[in-house]
Amino acid sequence: MRTHSFVDSPLGPLTLVDQDGALAGLYMTEQRHLPDPSRHGPRNDLALPQVREQLEGYWAGTLQTFALELRVTGTPFQQKVWMALALIPYGETWTYGVLAAEIGQPSASRAVGMANGKNPVSVIVPCHRVVGSGGSLTGYGGGLERKKWLLDHEQQRR
Repeated sequence: MRTHSFVDSPLGPLTLVDQDGALAGLYMTEQRHLPDPSRHGPRNDLALPQVREQLEGYWAGTLQTFALELRVTGTPFQQKVWMALALIPYGETWTYGVLAAEIGQPSASRAVGMANGKNPVSVIVPCHRVVGSGGSLTGYGGGLERKKWLLDHEQQRR
């Protein structure tokens, strides 16, 4: 069963989607590729206490790696990209090309970018750590200001 709740963050309110005790979604307001909120299930403000606790640690700079059960839905290719995102070290960035090479498909930078943009658990699976060639800040479902904030936050705490 799915339920949802809200949590405050330095990026604004976040919607957490719980599916049977696992995190199935973390969405920012005005995020691209938002699913229909009616699919989030009823509101349950007691759900996912471990997600809330770990997010607090991340915002405080005391947690660099999330250890959460995820239940995300996507194509096999998207799943492969999302798993590779978790390999990007805290405070570092990879280009779309590096990420494509990491999954064994070095010519798939564009497809990697599309899968990256549909990551349903941003922040937790760090899609913000992917940049354009030359380190340029390109595309982020939550907006470039949030991406810059997340990257700066991590750089200051390395």
